[in-house]
Amino acid sequence: MQQLLQQMDQVIIGQQKNIRLLLTAFLAGGHVLLEGVPGIGKTKMVRELADLTDGDFKRVQFTPDMMPSDVTGNVIFNSKDNDFQMVKGPVFTNLLLADEINRTPPRTQAALLEAMEERQVTIQGETYQLPDPFFVVATQNPIEYEGTYPLPEAQLDRFLFKLEVTYPSLEAELQIVKGHVPFFVEQGNETDGRSAFSLTELRKLRQQLQQVVVEDSLMEYMVTIIRKTREDQRVMNGASPRAGIALMMAARAWALLDGRQFVTPDDIKTITVPALRHRLQLTPQVELEGETSDHFIQETLASVPVPR
Repeated sequence: MQQLLQQMDQVIIGQQKNIRLLLTAFLAGGHVLLEGVPGIGKTKMVRELADLTDGDFKRVQFTPDMMPSDVTGNVIFNSKDNDFQMVKGPVFTNLLLADEINRTPPRTQAALLEAMEERQVTIQGETYQLPDPFFVVATQNPIEYEGTYPLPEAQLDRFLFKLEVTYPSLEAELQIVKGHVPFFVEQGNETDGRSAFSLTELRKLRQQLQQVVVEDSLMEYMVTIIRKTREDQRVMNGASPRAGIALMMAARAWALLDGRQFVTPDDIKTITVPALRHRLQLTPQVELEGETSDHFIQETLASVPVPR
């Protein structure tokens, strides 16, 4: 995983923390929602991860006219064989890039719910298991809300992290512009000479997650943070127990990615904002005053005593 992290850092410039959080979710078995304006490398980040692993990769460009069967698959009649056959949709892959997921209607968005939570899909009453691992990275554009369909809270809660991809620094942007090679220029495969990370290795690493020690005091620290979000009058809907499970799994994966077999309070502080920002619903009055979920979570972290 360290080698994979270094290789991605060489190609995706200025997004070190988001890359590490993306790999943390990949290791923890969660899913990621990437939000950012067009042209800052959201899709490239996911493609690079797919290029460096030996699993299957599929990309779905969501549009307003997409149907659920375009995502999950469908049963069609084969006149040649005079029989029905199942045509698998793009969810039957190891890494699925759901591009601009908020551009498609709720009915189609909901087609991913069962897949993301249960790792299976039901087509015509028949249940089909998805490949292991199954990792969804969805992107959405925070601007141009006309013609979009905001993700419902039930689906947002299926994402382990919501990562906000921002503009790079001046130095990073200069490096991006200088290193750009147009697609029409003859060039070799970007992954030539770089070893791919195998999914077999990923499965072995996931077995080690349960061995990462989380002390009882840190467990209580995480649960206290979660419960604190439900007690504030500025929040309409606080974080659920699923959010607590997400915090624990993400903290273990972050620690393992750092080469440690134990979780520290700093691990929890690092992953709390991306793990909770999409799970909280602030009151309209608070939002009108300009407060965001990130600000509220930072305040909550500051108000909860850190265990020693």
